Amino acid sequence: MRPARATSLRSPRRPARVSRRFAVCVENQEYPVSLQQWKIYRVLPDPDAERHDQVRVIDESGEDYLFPSTYFRFVELPPSLRRLYGRTA
Repeated sequence: MRPARATSLRSPRRPARVSRRFAVCVENQEYPVSLQQWKIYRVLPDPDAERHDQVRVIDESGEDYLFPSTYFRFVELPPSLRRLYGRTA
């Protein structure tokens, strides 16, 4: 007699949800028109930019651009603020 096959009760794998990342601008000396110091910006995923020490953010024009990563500090927002930023981004 054969042993019974084990069955998985887990649901099928879903693609990982990309969490929204946010960062505070701590330096804007070279880009005063594009970035406001101390403002929270939405960060878009860009692995290539990260390899070059840059981050892709949606700037004051509403477009996404690359900036030096040293200009930002990543922050974790509480769910209520993440929802608000999700509506405006």
